[in-house]
Amino acid sequence: MKKAREADSKEVIIVTGGPGSGKSVIALHLMRHLAHDRHTVVHATGSKSFTRTLHHAVGTHNPRVRKLFGYFMNFADAPKNGLDALICDEAHRIRAHSVRHRGVRQIDELLDAARVPVFLLDDHQVVRPGEMGSHKAIDQAAAARGLRPRHMDLNGQFRNGGSRAYEQWVLRLLQLTDEPATEWADERTFHVRVVDSPQQMEDILQAKEAQHLTARITAGFCWPWSNPRRGRLVDDITIGSWHKPWNLRGESRLDGVPPSWLWATDPNGFGQVGCIYTAQGFEYDWNGVILGDDLVWRQDRWLPNLRASKDTALDGTDPATFLHLVRNTYKVLLTRGTSGTLLYSTDPETQARLRQLVPAPTAAAPDPPAPVEQPT
Repeated sequence: MKKAREADSKEVIIVTGGPGSGKSVIALHLMRHLAHDRHTVVHATGSKSFTRTLHHAVGTHNPRVRKLFGYFMNFADAPKNGLDALICDEAHRIRAHSVRHRGVRQIDELLDAARVPVFLLDDHQVVRPGEMGSHKAIDQAAAARGLRPRHMDLNGQFRNGGSRAYEQWVLRLLQLTDEPATEWADERTFHVRVVDSPQQMEDILQAKEAQHLTARITAGFCWPWSNPRRGRLVDDITIGSWHKPWNLRGESRLDGVPPSWLWATDPNGFGQVGCIYTAQGFEYDWNGVILGDDLVWRQDRWLPNLRASKDTALDGTDPATFLHLVRNTYKVLLTRGTSGTLLYSTDPETQARLRQLVPAPTAAAPDPPAPVEQPT
């Protein structure tokens, strides 16, 4: 920061890391440190759920604090170098184009906005058409301006819960790396199971909640997403006799049900199934994931099933793009848990593949101990 100011120059920093590597923790600590030192700084994301949860956490009564948190689109008309630092968290959500100006890239607006733009991202979390946030794309955009970004890789350096081995296993499972898929072996602090049904998944996770652990169920976007009817959520997700509603849509409000942006953090969120748009950016202790028919395993590879998808954001995408995005989507969903993940696929062949890679334990593996309440 000091170097950029004194030299009247620009420094670009790119921080990469997988789930649980501490990107957002670092982003928030950096923002706090810079603001304390009276630098002008803003924390920005492309996620309404994530940013609104931050607003909720810090309190919205102080306008000065609220202005520290914004969205990428807020910088479409920002003055050049108007900030000392712009911290772009979840930078994989950066759009290819400006939301306001034709022919302008959003990455250029963000690079212009501060003397020190900082980008924190995971290359495997681009999940929608039009998102371009990757280490390579940001590096190229900076290089086009004659800038050489400084790159920091958090993988293997900092762990904020979860399992690095499990993340690598997921990348191999989904064929997002050249390494072949391998059989999972439980760790002392992280467990993976394939369940027989969504009901079994719910029962196990409900038991975790009873132990004062956080748990959520998410699913691929393979069922319609209805608005509430007569004051009640609609059980859109039906698998056999099991049925559950999605989390609330958009700005909808319903007594006893958290808004979409609080689904992952509000205790009442367990009663609804989350999707990629409400789960991305968040963590909980135990994670249940339902793989829908939009991604199926056949012989030796994953195949896309565009007809099974109900995600209108993916309408019109070609099969190769759809396959890339839906695998990234499941990568995100599969890596939300910090203590364990339960898996289930609605497709029999895919379920068999999961069972092949996650053998049933010969004996009950010990779960992480429940928190012990301290006397007051």
